[in-house]
Amino acid sequence: MSVTHTVLFQIKADADADDVKAACDRFIALKDSCLHPTSNTPYIKTIKGGKDNSPEGLQNGITHGFVVEFSSAEDRDYYVSTDPSHQDFLKSIGALVEKVIVVDFVDGLY
Repeated sequence: MSVTHTVLFQIKADADADDVKAACDRFIALKDSCLHPTSNTPYIKTIKGGKDNSPEGLQNGITHGFVVEFSSAEDRDYYVSTDPSHQDFLKSIGALVEKVIVVDFVDGLY
């Protein structure tokens, strides 16, 4: 059963635009750089995301959103807790991020 991993960032107001773009590019690149621990092949089904452009005004400071889809909870769990590429990415964005919100779900499970 696939798992959708939603990540919302509030980027610091004084963050350099080029640094933010580079961080977003690195996030999207995780689709290819995150390798399954046994097969050594990419295991993320999809990643998409970008800068908020909602006209609703309900962002509460959130500036960027990303959606990552995994084939299983096991793949998601490995990504979150162990995957070296993901861990390196997390370390690389610390100076840019004010707040992070993560919501994971299985479609149709309420």
